[in-house]
Amino acid sequence: MNNNFFQIRRSVALVSLAAALTIGGALAWAIGSSNHTVLGASSPIMLKVASGSAPAGPVNLNEGFAAVVEPLLPAVVNISTSKVVKPEKSQSPFSNDPFFRQFFGNPFGDGEEGQQQPRSQKEHSLGSGVIVNPDGYILTNNHVVEGASDVQVTLSDKRTFKAKVVGTDPRTDLAVVKIPTSGLASVTLGDSSKSRVGDIVLAIGDPFGIGETVTMGIVSATGRRGLAIEGPEGYEDFIQTDASINPGNSGGALVNTRGELIGINTAIISNGGGGNQGIGFAIPITMARSVMEQILKTGKVTRGYLGVMIQEVTPDLAKAFGLPTAEGALVGDVTPDSPGAKAGLQKGDVITSLNGQRISDYTDLRLRVSQSAPGTAAKLEVLRNGQKRELTVTLAEYPEKTEAAAESKTGESPAMEGVQVEALTSEVTQQLNLPAGTRGVVITRVDPDSTAAEAGLERGDVIQEVNRKAIASVDQFRTAIRGAENQPLLMLVNRAGNSRYVVIAPK
Repeated sequence: MNNNFFQIRRSVALVSLAAALTIGGALAWAIGSSNHTVLGASSPIMLKVASGSAPAGPVNLNEGFAAVVEPLLPAVVNISTSKVVKPEKSQSPFSNDPFFRQFFGNPFGDGEEGQQQPRSQKEHSLGSGVIVNPDGYILTNNHVVEGASDVQVTLSDKRTFKAKVVGTDPRTDLAVVKIPTSGLASVTLGDSSKSRVGDIVLAIGDPFGIGETVTMGIVSATGRRGLAIEGPEGYEDFIQTDASINPGNSGGALVNTRGELIGINTAIISNGGGGNQGIGFAIPITMARSVMEQILKTGKVTRGYLGVMIQEVTPDLAKAFGLPTAEGALVGDVTPDSPGAKAGLQKGDVITSLNGQRISDYTDLRLRVSQSAPGTAAKLEVLRNGQKRELTVTLAEYPEKTEAAAESKTGESPAMEGVQVEALTSEVTQQLNLPAGTRGVVITRVDPDSTAAEAGLERGDVIQEVNRKAIASVDQFRTAIRGAENQPLLMLVNRAGNSRYVVIAPK
């Protein structure tokens, strides 16, 4: 997380939580909606989607929103999760004192240097979710269920079910879970692309675990991007609202005055205080629906891949390239043999439109390419040396699915247990603010209790060398650490453009 003012984890950590609080249930708001079938692996999954024919009508604030809220309250469920965590090792301030140990030995544990052996603890947290199908399918945030060993969903009638995680997408912070029941009413999915600044919206969730709560506000902005709430690899297109969103609201509903779901509440700016400051963010339902339908069909999300490093067109760059406006996406590099390279894209091209639609900035292009299916033919309009050109590119699948390394397993170097890496694509290189052409693999996860974490490795670090051998792919990384066996690893690590050597010795 690049901005420490963002509080992106709405779940309230509560050690030894006795029971989940109650919200949730079913929605009976069916006016102006139609059924939409998602063909899953077993049987069709029906989603209720607004037809768009129902007029908005005038809003009478004197009458309030009870008629809208009452049928919606049961649809926003309570989600409680638990997971086993290992605390950091502690050390007695007296354990290394020879005088103290002469009389008392080492009463603080059997580890070296007086370190206590860490004891696993069960951590509980709370969040919210929205029922999207009568057969128990629920849409929520990925961070609500991420890493959970147990997920419990509580409905408004106080029934509690153990939920199964159908699939997750960390890049958009979305997840789909299912509970083993049926006959539930479900929400109507609206069209968030029609949301306008100033529209009245209602946020429904379980803030601080106190129970179902509704707050009102307006749409403060749309299309908020580049906040890095989900890290440099995340995809963002947030609806901003001043409706109160607090810890525990994550995965809850943002609805319009017709009772249609237009967003999934996910983050706030807390300014370090941990509570609502009037700036909250919701994932628009147009994005959430696309991700959810892929998860329901295949259990995963695939994205289009162009294979170019793009950057913002600043006013200075626009002037240098002779552009009329500071819009579009500037191509800084093109990956060899990528779809962009095959289509003829070159360094210095400015992509100004995709399939006839204007590209406002590089985040706009990145988001729209990611939402296109692999194999899709896309028409690009580019400016090259002041001249317009039209190119046709066939998008490939984002390579994260084909060249991702799992965590180190037995047979590889014990020093890298708990570390997960992925291929360093040109897109990730740009997001990490690294020079074009940087080679290596990027760390996507480090177990906080691992040797690598103790040595200082962090998520987002780029490993460029292992034992003085250059690393350019995940396969090379695997081979290098496997060959080291139980020996220490000397690594050249690049963090934010600065390289340093790190020695990691197995425990």
